[in-house]
Amino acid sequence: MAEAEEQETGSLEESTDESEEESEEEPKLKYERLSNGVTEILQKDAASCMTVHDKFLALGTHYGKVYLLDVQGNITQKFDVSPVKINQISLDESGEHMGVCSEDGKVQVFGLYSGEEFHETFDCPIKIIAVHPQFVRSSCKQFVTGGKKLLLFERTWMNRWKSSVLHEGEGNIRSVKWRGHLIAWANNMGVKIFDITSKQRITNVPRDDISLRPDMYPCSLCWKDPVTLIIGWGTSIKVCSVKERHASEMRDLPSRYVEIVSQFETEFYISGLAPLCDQLVVLSYVKEVSEKTEREYCARPRLDIIQPLPETCEEISSDALTVRGFQENECRDYHLEYSEGESLFYIVSPRDVVVAKERDQDDHIDWLLEKKKYEEALMAAEISQRNIKRHKILDIGLAYVNHLMERGDYDMAARKCQKILGKNAALWEYEVYKFKEIGQLKAISPYLPRGDPVLKPLIYEMILHEFLESDYEGFATLIREWPGDLYNNSVIVQAVRDHLKKDSQNKTLLKTLAELYTYDKNYGNALEIYLTLRHKDVFQLIHKHNLFSSIKDKIVLLMDFDSEKAVDMLLDNEDKISIKKVVEELEDRPELQHVYLHKLFKRDHHKGQRYHEKQISLYAEYDRPNLLPFLRDSTHCPLEKALEICQQRNFVEETVYLLSRMGNSRSALKMIMEELHDVDKAIEFAKEQDDGELWEDLILYSIDKPPFITGLLNNIGTHVDPILLIHRIKEGMEIPNLRDSLVKILQDYNLQILLREGCKKILVADSLSLLKKMHRTQMKGVLVDEENICESCLSPILPTDAAKPFSVVVFHCRHMFHKECLPMPSINAPAQYCNICSAKSRGPGSAILDMKK
Repeated sequence: MAEAEEQETGSLEESTDESEEESEEEPKLKYERLSNGVTEILQKDAASCMTVHDKFLALGTHYGKVYLLDVQGNITQKFDVSPVKINQISLDESGEHMGVCSEDGKVQVFGLYSGEEFHETFDCPIKIIAVHPQFVRSSCKQFVTGGKKLLLFERTWMNRWKSSVLHEGEGNIRSVKWRGHLIAWANNMGVKIFDITSKQRITNVPRDDISLRPDMYPCSLCWKDPVTLIIGWGTSIKVCSVKERHASEMRDLPSRYVEIVSQFETEFYISGLAPLCDQLVVLSYVKEVSEKTEREYCARPRLDIIQPLPETCEEISSDALTVRGFQENECRDYHLEYSEGESLFYIVSPRDVVVAKERDQDDHIDWLLEKKKYEEALMAAEISQRNIKRHKILDIGLAYVNHLMERGDYDMAARKCQKILGKNAALWEYEVYKFKEIGQLKAISPYLPRGDPVLKPLIYEMILHEFLESDYEGFATLIREWPGDLYNNSVIVQAVRDHLKKDSQNKTLLKTLAELYTYDKNYGNALEIYLTLRHKDVFQLIHKHNLFSSIKDKIVLLMDFDSEKAVDMLLDNEDKISIKKVVEELEDRPELQHVYLHKLFKRDHHKGQRYHEKQISLYAEYDRPNLLPFLRDSTHCPLEKALEICQQRNFVEETVYLLSRMGNSRSALKMIMEELHDVDKAIEFAKEQDDGELWEDLILYSIDKPPFITGLLNNIGTHVDPILLIHRIKEGMEIPNLRDSLVKILQDYNLQILLREGCKKILVADSLSLLKKMHRTQMKGVLVDEENICESCLSPILPTDAAKPFSVVVFHCRHMFHKECLPMPSINAPAQYCNICSAKSRGPGSAILDMKK
């Protein structure tokens, strides 16, 4: 029968119903059957109760046996307590003492590792027993039992046991939990809490649904902490908090009271409760109605995790459990026990014991992999790599890559290889061949390692050949991006040349071949291809590999390709390709020759001086706007030759400049007047030359031209006396804007007068200020001490005997003399002067001090 039931129920991993299997929400707990010795026990007997210690388990059966089990379910000890059902087992916190009660009224409390023992047989079934949590201590040798009344047993000083009734008269006691100094129990009327220290009952929490039989739907109690009791009865859950009463409120009341902080209803009947942090684990007995027969039947029990709220609760997770024989079980047949230290929950039924555990990171990863959430599984494994035991990051990563490839997301699979495969060259090569088998080498090519590690050359060559057959641009990109030492360069060069035989003008292949030649240090062939393609990298190639000796006969090609870059390169490397060589190479291309010589002249006016005569013609032919600046800046071009060329081409401005530079200013002025007819330019030219004769010629030329006279009147005032021009104007001649011009002349004259007066005032003020400063300076004293000497006799200026009379002369130049060392003043030269400075008038060198004593 047991085998049939096992086949019926299947594995506990399939305990959730079909609708839950499809759910995307991850379960909070995992389940497994407690097997080994438990399986043997339940094949012949049925579980009636169980209690859990951190070190072991104690299981009671319907045949009156108590088994001690390890956490794997192996039997370590067996006790034959009674021939009938064991109702409850209780352990103290140390796990050294155990209390057992049975249906035939027997009660035993004994030490598991000592001879200490208590036996008592009552005349009624004893439903519950609870030993003091600190029973191991001599001062706490207490336990309670419950049948029709709740008895407290205490050991006296003579090692005798004394009993006292804590409560009776409200039906059988069916549940009890002892925590610290508080005992909570349930009878037919409700739940009571007793303070063992003060010997006071501090509360009574009445039962809500009195319609349910208390023997069929017993109360479930559990202490969350020393002051928080959780009560589950029927479909109701209450969270009660034990609080201290304020001294002013005591009177005849207990020192503590109970406050219900949360109360709510559940969907099913409660068979057990356990705390999980700030949440609750609830074992529920479920009855459902068959759609076919419309009869009520026992469904699989449920284990729910809920979050209590003040008046309701929030369901966190819910699992339906396929326990053996669930179809025949009642609400009272299920028990929920838990181990606080390890968050283990034991679901006990007559034919089965199931262990529920909080899921760890390995379980979380299992669930993610089952749901094909590989990326999340990989991330979870990386975050918790120190805590996971059953999984490896690499295995998860490879499974993820395989999943992506099966899904057809080849690019993502290739991208993930970078992170997952890391520096494992063997795995890289294995994955590349997998991509080759499905024809997706292109997808993995951007992510192949190029340094650490380096794969076999064959791998890279295989991918390059794949691109060369179908994608020239992609092939060129890889050649640019991959270092040349990753593959056999000669093999790839030959493959490219074979393809060029079919398409000899393909620029992409030609450029790529040039790059391959460069990697192979065959710079000559590479340069030839670059020049043929007129590729911008030709200059970079020349610079990088110093190919200047190879381009001496290719200067014209370079200039045709990009004259700016070519000229800059040639000028930057004059030591490798001389100016003379460049000019000779460009002899047949004067326009390029001009570009080169022009840049040379802009850099240094003197380096190409031997070509300045040639440049005159080149500027005249190809770049006239720069001809005049060249003539102005050059000190090496022949002026006669330049004048000849400019006159031949009728370049007036350049001719005027050359004539003025050659000293023929009158001809230059005449050309401005006659050729350009520009009076402003003529006036500007006359101002630059500052020659009276030029002004005279300008006035004579302009005297019969009213517009010119106007221009002269507006500009001549500051250089020539305007009267000279005004006197020569013929009477009756109409001159445009004459009045405005005369007014301007007068304004300019007044301005000059004002400027002169202002300058005079400034000059006088400055002179006076400097004179006062000089006077103050000359009036200052001069230090004369023993270190000074006479500049004439070179002896100390002061006598050694201060009592003797002496006379010293000090000049403003700070030279000092004994008076007798200076020449005597004469009638013609009454003033004395410093012999050294040879001062000839009173001033800095004249005497300022005549010291006598």
